[in-house]
Amino acid sequence: MAAETRSFQAEVSKLLHIVANALYSEREVFLRELISNAADACDKLRFLAISDPDLTADDSAFKIRISADEKAKTLTLSDNGVGMTEAELHDNLGTIARSGTSAFVDEISGDAKKDTSLIGQFGVGFYSAFMVADKVEVLTRKAGESTGWLWTSDGLGEYTVAPAEKATRGTIITLHLKKDAKEFLEKQRLQTIVRTYSDHIPFPVVFVEGEDEDTLNQASALWTRPKSEISDDDYKEFYHHVGHAFDDPWMTVHWKAEGRIEYHGLLFVPSQRPFDLFHPERRHHVKLYVKRVFITDEIEGLVPSWLRFLKGVVDCEDLPLNVSREMLQHNPVVATISKALTKRVLGDLAKKAKKEPEAYAEFWRNFGAVLKEGLYADGAEHKEALLDLVRFKSTAGDELASLDGYIERMKEGQEAIYYIAAEDEAAAKASPQLEGFVKKGVEVLFLTDPIDEFWVQTMFDGVKGKPLKSITRGGADLAAIKSGDAEKKSDAETKDDEAKDTGLVDGLIVSVKLALGATVKDVRTTDRLSESPVCLVADETDMDMNLERMLRQHKQLDQAAPRVLEVNPDHALIKGLAKLVQDGRTDGIEDAAHLLFEQARILEGEPVSDPKAFTRRFSEVMVKALGA
Repeated sequence: MAAETRSFQAEVSKLLHIVANALYSEREVFLRELISNAADACDKLRFLAISDPDLTADDSAFKIRISADEKAKTLTLSDNGVGMTEAELHDNLGTIARSGTSAFVDEISGDAKKDTSLIGQFGVGFYSAFMVADKVEVLTRKAGESTGWLWTSDGLGEYTVAPAEKATRGTIITLHLKKDAKEFLEKQRLQTIVRTYSDHIPFPVVFVEGEDEDTLNQASALWTRPKSEISDDDYKEFYHHVGHAFDDPWMTVHWKAEGRIEYHGLLFVPSQRPFDLFHPERRHHVKLYVKRVFITDEIEGLVPSWLRFLKGVVDCEDLPLNVSREMLQHNPVVATISKALTKRVLGDLAKKAKKEPEAYAEFWRNFGAVLKEGLYADGAEHKEALLDLVRFKSTAGDELASLDGYIERMKEGQEAIYYIAAEDEAAAKASPQLEGFVKKGVEVLFLTDPIDEFWVQTMFDGVKGKPLKSITRGGADLAAIKSGDAEKKSDAETKDDEAKDTGLVDGLIVSVKLALGATVKDVRTTDRLSESPVCLVADETDMDMNLERMLRQHKQLDQAAPRVLEVNPDHALIKGLAKLVQDGRTDGIEDAAHLLFEQARILEGEPVSDPKAFTRRFSEVMVKALGA
């Protein structure tokens, strides 16, 4: 079979150019990435050999070897792990075979500094070899197969794959080093790199000189060691390995559970949000081990979907080594571990939120939208713990608000927690429904993540006895809430004014209802407006307006329900129109009613319902105003 030459996937070509020129300030981490991949290959084969021992019959002692040839200026790294087929070479080394690729490519700008950060978030370890090599060869043979394959590339746009009959099981990567990378041929330099970045690898990493082999790492499972023996740098480098990550961990959770079920857990919360966090195919990156043998990182149920940003290891003593993934799906041991793991992570997040609120705010910006999924997905199991962790932007200021903090700041007479759901913070702040709340100093939470519309519907008992109420729905009564300011008028005077305003506007309300007919569900006065003349709200028993908008955008709802048009009786425009009706001058009131309705739609970010009629009515009003 002849060699086959192919072009790299477009995004790989872009990536290689950036990697080769500006990815790392410290090029030495290429070795960490290659060793990490080699360890994964050994892990996978060790698991496969449990059910098929013949796969490792010729060599069962897993090992990662490093050798240097100063004369040829090559550095070679080999493993006796699972190896790759021809198809896997194309998939793994010719394309970015993982979810989130399109989002990654869309973000690449050509700005080296920005793109370096993006690549670091995305994680593309193998390609880091081209930082130090102008040619890379990958010789590999899949365990259980007889044919090997040789992958070769200079990283400039193409790669070649050819059959290789003499390949041994596993993978051998040969780097033809650049002139400025000769330091990576020195044993002492390589030893320092391995001990710095890869000391935790659970397989021996050995340096080969002729017949001699010198082990460079401890080769023991980091998660089984006492925490007192592990440094922050040890944790950081293990995180880089296990998560194939380029950032540093934001939080580390390391514990040993003893009792009816024994297991070790070493989990990390990243400091940067992965590109594919909201991708439908995204899964957690927590590996399940049994007695230090890697089993799988694709088990559903070990980590809830709303903690899918976690990376790390769970190693259990109470599962059989030959357990299948199918058996694991409904295994009670896994379910018990998952529950304890979740409780542990939420507990540590709560401690972090209390002790380091600024750091927690950064975590929330990265992963808050995912964490809130737990309020909807898991029913009441973790609801109380999650409610203590959720944070919101609000009208109270720039700081993130907790629900406990909101309740402490509630005004006298305020019985509910008020919120507004919107596409983003800017849209929420622009909403006219906020006006009356802001004027009275009543805090309103901004709910701007899609999941917000769903979890709030499950809060039947509210939060600590306080119901959650949307300010874009009917039933928001501000009259009973004390603003805390000195009242300028007596209660009797205020009631007299309200009675006069209501009497004046009543006639206008009737006229507007007649003019709009079935277009609106109702027309009524409100105290939620202070600057705008009108706004639209959902009736108290109807779907929230933002949720309805979302469903219509996703073609899950055909048409909008009629809304309630609320009128500000204190606005000069409303008072003027009411006076005209009171004086019997109703000519033009119908057009005014429709214009008010369309104005309310525009304030909600909705298009006018009839542009032609809107233009005609607007023109006629302008003409009359000019006296033409």
